[in-house]
Amino acid sequence: MNLYELTIKEARSLLDKKEISSKELTRSILDRIADVDKKIGAYLTVTEESAMAQAELADKEISNGNISSLTGIPISIKDLICTKGFRTTCASKILEDFVPVYDATVMKKLYKAGAIIVGKVNMDEFAMGSSTENSGLQITRNPWALDRIPGGSSGGSAASVSADLCAGSLGSDTGGSIRQPASHCGVVGMKPTYGRVSRFGLVAFASSLDQIGPITKNVTDCAILLKTISGYDRNDSTSVPEDVPDYEAALEQGLDNVTIGIPKEYFEPEGLDPEVSEAVQSAINVIESLGAKCIDVSLPHTEFAVAVYYVIAPCEASSNLARYDGVKYGFRDKEKDDLIEMYRSSRAAGFGPEVQRRIIIGTYALSAGYYDAYYRKASQVRTLIVDDFKKAFESCDVILSPVTPTPAFKIGENIEDPLAMYLADVFTLSANLAGIPGMSVPCGFSSKGLPIGLQLLGKHFNESILLRTSYNYEQVAGFHKKRPNL
Repeated sequence: MNLYELTIKEARSLLDKKEISSKELTRSILDRIADVDKKIGAYLTVTEESAMAQAELADKEISNGNISSLTGIPISIKDLICTKGFRTTCASKILEDFVPVYDATVMKKLYKAGAIIVGKVNMDEFAMGSSTENSGLQITRNPWALDRIPGGSSGGSAASVSADLCAGSLGSDTGGSIRQPASHCGVVGMKPTYGRVSRFGLVAFASSLDQIGPITKNVTDCAILLKTISGYDRNDSTSVPEDVPDYEAALEQGLDNVTIGIPKEYFEPEGLDPEVSEAVQSAINVIESLGAKCIDVSLPHTEFAVAVYYVIAPCEASSNLARYDGVKYGFRDKEKDDLIEMYRSSRAAGFGPEVQRRIIIGTYALSAGYYDAYYRKASQVRTLIVDDFKKAFESCDVILSPVTPTPAFKIGENIEDPLAMYLADVFTLSANLAGIPGMSVPCGFSSKGLPIGLQLLGKHFNESILLRTSYNYEQVAGFHKKRPNL
């Protein structure tokens, strides 16, 4: 096996036994990036010099017996998580040269755990999109089919893991932006409970929906990375002081006495690809054979989730992105002498079409005379969606569904049809609106060889049951062992 193919768990074992060094592992990843990423386009910034210096320090720590969960392990970071001294662009021209002066809390946790940061990866601009085609800087391609999208907005994170360009990655999920690209790229992705992981240093898109989470090669690695980044942070007013369990220890428990809810609303929508439905149904059969009990549940307000999300998220984006005015930092049109013209020109040139579209929608929905009709009404329906999940979880431990209606579509196929793009998130949006944890695990392939993902949703702060269920399924199904041919 090439070193770049190692999982976090495998690399940890070999590093601890001193059978490999962090410098060797990191060099292997960096060489892989140089060789393969010109086809994929996952990385916006490769921090080679810094990574090798970190690896040298990691080897010293290992030799001295100072070993943490990620000591010497190469990780990639979605480019909207602030990294001191390295560009954080949000894949936008308006922040193309922005270098933060501080680290996000999750970065501090990774550094404390000994992780090696090999670079910042591509995304939809300001995390607005489902395909990474909205990046203002470059296109990222699906490692399984280079003419296909990798999903979004964490497409660079998922592609970098799938193509063995890192051992694991951090992404962010506002409406499915970890789970959907994980599904399309055949890897594991977790959106933790809102408040489980600090958002301090995460560049905000929609503050009541955004959550940082791990994307990894398998469920065990997901548990390791999730535990590392979880925990209360007083710098984040939305962080919750909840104890962080040992997620890895939960994996070995079986599925006896676990009840899985199957929501009929997630298997009825128009546009659900028969191959996706078949793969998910096969996964249900496997999970039942492992001892879990499957029952029907209902989430009656699911049909309103897309409409609710695309009112609330643009409203919050409109407010959050008002700070990018060309005055304090970021791109500025220096040719304009008039203040208002400078604002207008800087934002028009700095923001891409999708970001502009959502800012306009949000500003309209929050404007005088429309707030009650749109934002307030959407917030009320959001409460009904939360209540749907509460009621469903009275009779089950986990809710199971597809992640996306279809496998990855071709680059450019839906770029002129925003509604078709928005509907790609129909199964994932509700978890963000409710603040519950959700994850994607590979459950099969289409007839064209494209990965298909299985979504699992749980009660607030019960990521353990999702990891446990996914792990038991993964060990039998084995889809996580398949890698794209690059």
